[in-house]
Amino acid sequence: MTPRIQLLEQILSQDPSSKLARYGLAMEYVNTGEWVRAIPEFEAVLATDPAYSAAYYHGGQTLEKMGRLDEAREFYRRGIAATRDPHALGELEAALSILGD
Repeated sequence: MTPRIQLLEQILSQDPSSKLARYGLAMEYVNTGEWVRAIPEFEAVLATDPAYSAAYYHGGQTLEKMGRLDEAREFYRRGIAATRDPHALGELEAALSILGD
């Protein structure tokens, strides 16, 4: 376990609703190759903020790394439906297009 993961887990133990800490934890799991642990964290972010487009994008990317392409497509589709940010929308649409809608 990295010091960053320990710190983020400590923050979340004090404030479980911190979407920033939860997203950070998900990204740390991705960066350390703990992809299976990252997905529930991305889902937890989205449960509290369904419009958090980065969680859809990076969650989808993580699922791709795991070879779970249908689930990655679904993550991207959910993000496309939820986002209001034109830049994020373009990234999500491009990622979905690469996988083949």
